[in-house]
Amino acid sequence: MAQFRIAFIGTGIMGKPMALNLLKAGFPLTVHSRTKSKAEEVIKAGATWADTPAAAARNADVVITCVTDTPDVRQVLLGKGGVIESAGAGLICIDMSTVSPFETQQMAKTLAERKVILIDAPVSGGQIGAEQAKLSIMAGGPKEYVEKVRPIFEAMGKSVTFCGPSGFGQITKLANQVMVIHTIMGIAEGLAFAASSGLDLETTLAATSAGAAGSHLLKALGPKIIAGDFRPAFSVDLQLKDLRLVLEYAEKINQPLPGTALAKELLSVLKAQGRGSDGTQALFDVIMQLSSRKTSK
Repeated sequence: MAQFRIAFIGTGIMGKPMALNLLKAGFPLTVHSRTKSKAEEVIKAGATWADTPAAAARNADVVITCVTDTPDVRQVLLGKGGVIESAGAGLICIDMSTVSPFETQQMAKTLAERKVILIDAPVSGGQIGAEQAKLSIMAGGPKEYVEKVRPIFEAMGKSVTFCGPSGFGQITKLANQVMVIHTIMGIAEGLAFAASSGLDLETTLAATSAGAAGSHLLKALGPKIIAGDFRPAFSVDLQLKDLRLVLEYAEKINQPLPGTALAKELLSVLKAQGRGSDGTQALFDVIMQLSSRKTSK
């Protein structure tokens, strides 16, 4: 296996465990994060710190970005002090953030002018998946380069799927987010219906988990809703960002998504209540509020 020298940029909730897993797999790692304190654990584990994305990329074979939103990726890759300032021909950039497919395609073209490859490889699986190296990775870009860096992906995930050309990894992730939010909406509405009917929620959860309604998310989030635990595995704010990207892209391709638009509006209620940092399972509280019943918070 080629020993890629990797620059990893962005050590937040997802990025930090992903970077740590790359170190565990034996990859030499240079790290940069907007806030250095968030990278301390990765540095202590053996990574080298770089003051800018350009410095991180200078001697790297592969640059991985895992940041919050499209402008952040553009700044890291193409802005002042960005990767493009030091990128040599043949550098492979892997963006594992969830961002705009159109912007991804434009950034790929800009980097290609410098003979730099951009692979969009957003992930699903949340913080636990990142910590356990069990992420689902959805990759778009030149297939030969996706295969070339597969050992890197396999150090962070259990499933690596080539989705098509540039931007198709991002589009696949957005489709995933549509499916996820509808599942969470179904869980929230089902448990709200059960609660308002006077059912015992533990009994309801046991019965429905064993039937056709059973799913990974029901088993993961159902007990949290019942316990009033709204700590985020994935926050309302991040889900709102992803659904904004979904609906922007859906409008461009003329595909109505009425259920997704409704879910986004309900999540916006939580944000307006100051609960943007709560987990998306807090949709349960919004549904309960519609009936004027007391919620868990």
